Amino acid sequence: MASEISHEPTTGTTRARDTYDTPTGWVGWIFFASVMMIIAGTLNAIHGLVAILNDEWVVFGNRADLYLDLTTWGWVHLAVGVAVLLAGIGLLSGNVLARAVAILLAAIGIIVNFLYIPAYPVWALTVIAINVFVIYALTAHGGELR
Repeated sequence: MASEISHEPTTGTTRARDTYDTPTGWVGWIFFASVMMIIAGTLNAIHGLVAILNDEWVVFGNRADLYLDLTTWGWVHLAVGVAVLLAGIGLLSGNVLARAVAILLAAIGIIVNFLYIPAYPVWALTVIAINVFVIYALTAHGGELR
């Protein structure tokens, strides 16, 4: 009976390792999410600069609905945009910390743009949709980007 015992590794162990090492199609979506973060961060930063330099251009005229001055919102968008841009670049490395920071910044981006809906609704809703997709891709399949 002792001769029947094999010292070879079981297929369950190698299968788990192969599954971990073999990337799926979601890796492409994670790269897409990081590129979207880079694009959204860049566009948010540009939008923030426009709001800082010329707040009359950004809004169609209903300023009373905002909680802050448009110049203040410009600084907020500039800061969040640059942070999202840098997190998107860091996300391409597959680092777990960069992924956590990217999820946090995408969530902050959702909140900031939700509060900005009265000033520029189409832009804010577009950026919210991009950030929701980024959060989904990173939380559901972010571990595959190693």
